[in-house]
Amino acid sequence: MGLKINQSLVNDEVAQKLVDLCPFKAISYDGNKLDINAGCKLCKMCVRNSNGVVTFEEDVVETINKDDYKGICVYADIDHGSTHKVTFELIGKAIELAKVINHPVYALVIGNNVENNIKELLEYGVDKVFVYEHELLKDFDIERYTNCFEDFISNIKPSSILVGATNVGRSLAPRVAARFHTGLTADCTKLEMKENSDLVQIRPAFGGNIMAQIVNTNHRPQFATVRYKVFSAPEKCEPKGEVVRRDIKEEWLKSHVEVINIEEKPKELDISESDVIVAVGRGLKSADDLPMVKELADLLGGVVACSRPMVEAGIFDGKHQIGLSGKTVKPKLIITLGISGAVQFTSGMKSSDCIIAINSNPLAPIFDVANYGIVGDIYKIVPELINRIKEGR
Repeated sequence: MGLKINQSLVNDEVAQKLVDLCPFKAISYDGNKLDINAGCKLCKMCVRNSNGVVTFEEDVVETINKDDYKGICVYADIDHGSTHKVTFELIGKAIELAKVINHPVYALVIGNNVENNIKELLEYGVDKVFVYEHELLKDFDIERYTNCFEDFISNIKPSSILVGATNVGRSLAPRVAARFHTGLTADCTKLEMKENSDLVQIRPAFGGNIMAQIVNTNHRPQFATVRYKVFSAPEKCEPKGEVVRRDIKEEWLKSHVEVINIEEKPKELDISESDVIVAVGRGLKSADDLPMVKELADLLGGVVACSRPMVEAGIFDGKHQIGLSGKTVKPKLIITLGISGAVQFTSGMKSSDCIIAINSNPLAPIFDVANYGIVGDIYKIVPELINRIKEGR
């Protein structure tokens, strides 16, 4: 696709006209040859005013046959024998999407000693589990895992692939997508399926100011990564699925990476695992007032979290942050204190079972997603809440 110049029609008069016409100064003429450089923005003014000297030619794009691709696959994120919970959440969403187009649901397992993981995946209702098992796949290796993933796609041809937005998933998914020259939408907050098998991938864009709907209309498979706690895992059921073990070629196991040693990272606070969260925002006047927030969280058996401004102010570190640039949470109860409710924050917590918002501004957007709202000063309301809870006990 691009602009083409018919040099045989170029003369000094036409060339000078086009040089003067271009608003981006992308057209030049040396007295012999007309040229268009990289400064061109394809406004096509030269096409409309050159009487055929400059033409616009579109590349002929070969249309894929979408019927050649069938199935929605979930990559099973397995680490040291444990399947990440985001995998089960994605299976639930995959089952929902597959019903729209009557496709099977697959799970892809890459690793070693994965019998328990396979059994668990089948209990969540997948139709087929494709397994690549080898002792050299015991630890995650981007090259080996990508080779196995490529074989799966080349032979099984799934229409859509869902990957958890974990450290492994965020590394593996883009590398595999690049091999197939297909698109990848990261950190989706919503997924929908069209009847023609196009996956509508919805995620916040421009700092959360808009919700972008991304559709990959002429490439397969369609890749999307989703954070933990965005969707809900289905109920376990009687396993009816099939296990398909794939052969592994020796050349797939070649790698430039050597795992010398693995050290367990010390466990840190993970607010996404908590059933109760007390989140604080700009309404907190000083870090000296945090004990009040902490006391409320302790009384409820929960943890303290925050919005992004509190991290930027240095009051909290990033592991306490909720939102697009922080954690996605889905607790049974979340109480927000002095948080206005910008999309950047609410995208990370709006799926919570019960949301109680306390804010002095009655027009704060947080009240649009809250189940219960209290308009008032957190410095008057929170101490009263603390006292009521203590009295109730």
